[in-house]
Amino acid sequence: MNPTAHTNDVPPFARPAKRILICVTGLSPQIVTETLYALSVVQQPPWIPDEIRLITTQRGADNARLMLLSEKPGWFHRLCEDWSLPPISFDASHIAVLKDAQGQALDDIRDDQDNKRAADGIADLVRQLTEDPHSEIHASIAGGRKTMGFFMGYAMSLWGRPQDKLSHVLVSAPFESRPEFFYPTPASHVIPSRTPGEDPLDASAAKVWLGDIPFVRLRNLLPASIKRQNSGFAQAVSAANRALDQVELEIDIAQSCVRINQQSIDLPPMQIGLLALLAWRCQQQFPPLRAPLKEVDDPAWRAMARHELKQAVGEMNIPDNLDKRLGQSKPMGGTVSEQLSKMERTLRSSGALPLSSLIARTNIGTSVRQQGYSLNLRPQRVHIVKPGARIGKLAE
Repeated sequence: MNPTAHTNDVPPFARPAKRILICVTGLSPQIVTETLYALSVVQQPPWIPDEIRLITTQRGADNARLMLLSEKPGWFHRLCEDWSLPPISFDASHIAVLKDAQGQALDDIRDDQDNKRAADGIADLVRQLTEDPHSEIHASIAGGRKTMGFFMGYAMSLWGRPQDKLSHVLVSAPFESRPEFFYPTPASHVIPSRTPGEDPLDASAAKVWLGDIPFVRLRNLLPASIKRQNSGFAQAVSAANRALDQVELEIDIAQSCVRINQQSIDLPPMQIGLLALLAWRCQQQFPPLRAPLKEVDDPAWRAMARHELKQAVGEMNIPDNLDKRLGQSKPMGGTVSEQLSKMERTLRSSGALPLSSLIARTNIGTSVRQQGYSLNLRPQRVHIVKPGARIGKLAE
């Protein structure tokens, strides 16, 4: 074994179940071996994938099979042997070929339609591979046409999770311009000159390293329906843009649920009632709701809250446990604060509320420094659906 070789000797409890390297390539499959070398040999500690996935055109797939996976030259197998890497799953079945609108393999990306299909194919592969919460993805944007690298980077922004990485591999001159170069070899390996005046090179002298690319992770902004299906690149981008621009809140009293950007979240009845109270006040453009007193009974607050809840959802739709609590002559400031905090934790853990708090807490300037509660939403983005009522399509 080569003395500088590395193995996947990280204890199982210290690493994800599966590490996956994703590459986009065009006609030059070297990106795969160069990236694999940088991750498994140069990087410390090494990051050795359990599996490699490649997405490319038909011509790119043919080149990858011939140059990387064949018996000779078989550069992928040679790299693994030269640097004593552990088994890595990578064969022809791991190469995804981009398809056109008729389902035929794309030989190249030549027009807007090809670009759209490439975007959908790359985004869908990334979406599928990030569905497993115990996987860890390293994606490279270095190969293929520039648009393919862009789509890979954007797909990682849409679907990438905290454990996932994005990079571009870099190769020292003059090796980066030599198609015969695939990775730095542990021993001398001569790359012959191709043209008069061109010098031969020794592959062992090359330097390869990764440029880490930070990226914004938008996954939690996407509705659950888009996360679960092949919705297309453009639709996922549109959903992310809508979520970044606005949060749309719908409180469905009939179904006893809350929807944020059309994603349904179940909440306990008391929390739905309190949220409906704040939503109604938001619609009326009222000032923040004064928090009830915590140490003593606050009958004025209880009466006001019940009156406004009646306006918001109707007498018969006030949740029984909240209605009962509002009728009790004892402090309820602690109950309201606790229920609102629990509700926000539920919404945030659902992924529906990733960027900011739904509820604003402000000092309303009274002598006892009471907090005021209000929604961080514009009134036109708040909807309350009562039994028997329907609202139109949510605002775009």
